[in-house]
Amino acid sequence: MDSTATLRAIFDRDNGNQTAVIIPRSCPIPTTLSYNQLYEVVQEFCAKLASIVPRSQLAPGNSISIAYPNSLEFVVSFLACGLMRLVASPLNPAYTKEEFLFYLEDANSTVMIVPPGSIKSNYAAVLAAQQRRGIHVIEVFWNGKSIVMNTAQTEGSSSGQSVVFSPQPEDVALLLHTSGTTGRPKGVPLSHLNLTTSMKNVSNTYKLTPNDRTLLVMPLFHIHGLICGLLATLLSGGSAVIPQRFSASTFWSDYTDMKCNWYTAVPTMHQILLQKPPSTIPYIRFIRSCSSSLAPTTFHALKRTFKAPVLEAYAMTEASHQMTSNPLPEFGESKPGTVGLGQGVEVAILDDKGNPVEEGEVCVRGRNVTRGYLNNPQANAEAFTADGFFRTGDQGKKDKDGYLILTGRIKELINRGGEKISPLELDAILLTHPSVSEAVTFGVPSEMYGQEVHAAVVLKSPTKSVAAVEKELQNYVQSKVAKFKVPKRIHVTDQLPKGGTGKIQRRLMANIFAKSEPNLKSKL
Repeated sequence: MDSTATLRAIFDRDNGNQTAVIIPRSCPIPTTLSYNQLYEVVQEFCAKLASIVPRSQLAPGNSISIAYPNSLEFVVSFLACGLMRLVASPLNPAYTKEEFLFYLEDANSTVMIVPPGSIKSNYAAVLAAQQRRGIHVIEVFWNGKSIVMNTAQTEGSSSGQSVVFSPQPEDVALLLHTSGTTGRPKGVPLSHLNLTTSMKNVSNTYKLTPNDRTLLVMPLFHIHGLICGLLATLLSGGSAVIPQRFSASTFWSDYTDMKCNWYTAVPTMHQILLQKPPSTIPYIRFIRSCSSSLAPTTFHALKRTFKAPVLEAYAMTEASHQMTSNPLPEFGESKPGTVGLGQGVEVAILDDKGNPVEEGEVCVRGRNVTRGYLNNPQANAEAFTADGFFRTGDQGKKDKDGYLILTGRIKELINRGGEKISPLELDAILLTHPSVSEAVTFGVPSEMYGQEVHAAVVLKSPTKSVAAVEKELQNYVQSKVAKFKVPKRIHVTDQLPKGGTGKIQRRLMANIFAKSEPNLKSKL
């Protein structure tokens, strides 16, 4: 077995005493673990899990859903799943009941990992429904010394069974969902080989070493934070400082106190940090931006304010995160308005028949790319060319130096600060409201988020003020999906623009109903 192509590679290095994970003082239980200590905690987690959950539910290939914010508990749960040949299926803790039910069902999860108190509080309805079909819901908690596990039925034993770690490169290690053009989220299975390839690509791009330490502020239930912030760091032997969430009020104190030297984030976070820079700028080896387009003005402001190289990258879940990136200064120019060069992957610009063109669909090929969507042969047929290139759905071209410039979006997904949102999903929800006869959701340019979610509706029989209708519909949508998907504006109109076939012209909506969003303040 090639352990370098599995998550075991993180621990198969001569760096056991090197610091691996730091939970900073801004968190309830500050903790620092070396690689040896992290491995011991992972072993403890696995043993306790095996003592609670029937062996049949922990068979290789079974899915374990992790609904946990950034924390040591998440890190340990994820690594334990990979080493036990299980499939980690991270979920956004902000999901609604309906969303949890969909993702748990689609992943066919046998276990769900949640924070302490969840069984009796906010997850109660979901957990009760899942327990009826045999899923094991387990509260996991790090008390500062060891992992504590509780279930609705019993408490975890301090002495568990021994567990053998034998992951294989082709084992699926991670299952994430990405919004699809049909409105139904698509499952993206990623193998150990996919993940480790991407981890190595990221590490090579930024020349990560055991001397590097990152402040990890991207959500770990997203591919960006998981691969670039956490796993590439651990593979390089470096250290990851993990606060519970991104907070501008604690970012610089955590960064400075923990002696970090780089970070990766979405443009929204960069803009927030620019609003209140620290009085003394710490050393920053590089700033990485990904998951949403970085405006050249923000690029220059970051570089000027923080006296550091700014490297924009381009990534997708289906490619285990990174596909291209601007290089470090010693290896080339970082060009604002571009997402750089291919990093360990082939990047081609193809037309709809798979032929090379000057400007067309950005397509990628490499060992980091998923082999296909979960139980979705139609999506697979549409997503891959005959030569095995993955169609990203983004339009682009290359400049004279081969740097990739993204020029548009072929698919209609809305990218709000790195969150990919299906407009069809929101259309369907709005159309279930008894007052709505027609609905269309669309993205509007935003300086802060890249895009904001807007919608336009035609009512069956208008009886309320526009403001009252907008608020009512926003509350209705929020009862069914996570808050970040709720349209910031819902425009009420007498008719929607349609083409000759009667199809609503979604791509015209932003020009008709909304102008660019202002530089919004954020509560992050």
